[in-house]
Amino acid sequence: MKIRAKNLTLRQKICSVVGAVSFVLFLILTWLGGHIASGLLDQQTAKRWSEEKDTAQISCFFSQGTEVTADTVLRFESELKKSLQEESITLDSENSGARLWADAYSGAGKITLQNGKKSVSAKAIGVAGDFFLFHPLKLLDGSFFSGSDVMQDYVVIDEDMAWQLFGSNDVAGMQVMIGDVPHIVSGVIERGKGRMNDAAGNDVTCVYLSYSSLEKYGDTYGINCYEIVMPNPITGYALKMVQEKMGMEENQIVCVENSSRYSTLPLWKVLLSFMSRSMGEKAIIYPYWENIARGWEDILARLLLLRGIFLLIPCVMIIVLAVKLWRKRTWNWRDVLEFGRKGISMFGKGVVRLGKGAKNYKKKVEKEADLDDL
Repeated sequence: MKIRAKNLTLRQKICSVVGAVSFVLFLILTWLGGHIASGLLDQQTAKRWSEEKDTAQISCFFSQGTEVTADTVLRFESELKKSLQEESITLDSENSGARLWADAYSGAGKITLQNGKKSVSAKAIGVAGDFFLFHPLKLLDGSFFSGSDVMQDYVVIDEDMAWQLFGSNDVAGMQVMIGDVPHIVSGVIERGKGRMNDAAGNDVTCVYLSYSSLEKYGDTYGINCYEIVMPNPITGYALKMVQEKMGMEENQIVCVENSSRYSTLPLWKVLLSFMSRSMGEKAIIYPYWENIARGWEDILARLLLLRGIFLLIPCVMIIVLAVKLWRKRTWNWRDVLEFGRKGISMFGKGVVRLGKGAKNYKKKVEKEADLDDL
């Protein structure tokens, strides 16, 4: 039975338009949420590390007063390596140059850089390991340094500091003094802009340098962040492993699985904890990148709620329509069963005919082959 638009009542037309618009809005918000999440590069290390979707990115944040040192990280790495070997999680022998995991740790502080008579005191982030693998900041000049570099006298500065010290942002390879020790400017970055960055604490001049240099020549508040990308053969494996091997009390650490935090279930959990989420019992000062991630987490959770509402509207309309059609039906279950019986019978007859046709064709081919032999 065809339903023509001219046969619909005004109410039915309005409902149809509302349902269609709601579904379109659901699709738009779904795309928007995915676009926002994919643009948060700090949260996408697992995707960059492996295309097989068998890894996870985990971030750990430590409360103030928790003693976390480079030795703490080394002990954790040793325990993790041992556990992965015991569970036969290893690299393929063909990939001799590959790594099973990558990690980094960082801590905030303050430091003063000098270039001749010019001096700038700024926020500092001391880093170790593959920090810039997890945080691919936008480079304007030069390159990043690595925690595996033998020399630890490199710095990455933002464009504001570059202009204050050198009057240009094209300064990669130049030297600055930290205390009485020369350091090389490895690269110049563009600091993130916008209300989210400002609110997260990324609104001031900043320098990135090795954590050892920050400890020696500046003021540090201690290591407050550890990040790792590692194998995740089953859901939740990596997060559980990191939590166990860190061996800290619950009030000392917060662990986040970045690679799945913007999927549907975690965002629903954010919605359900909207009151308790702002009640912090742990003395943790999050770095700016985690503040940004948490801000977008709140926004995407609300988008998820809107998506649910917009999807619910057409679903309810379809259910109501189905109920109405069911009540107005002119058939019963006996008709359905009879129709099914006839269909099965016809199908069986068709199979029998197909089998007979195949046999006749086979006989014809064999007969023609015999005539060819004669």
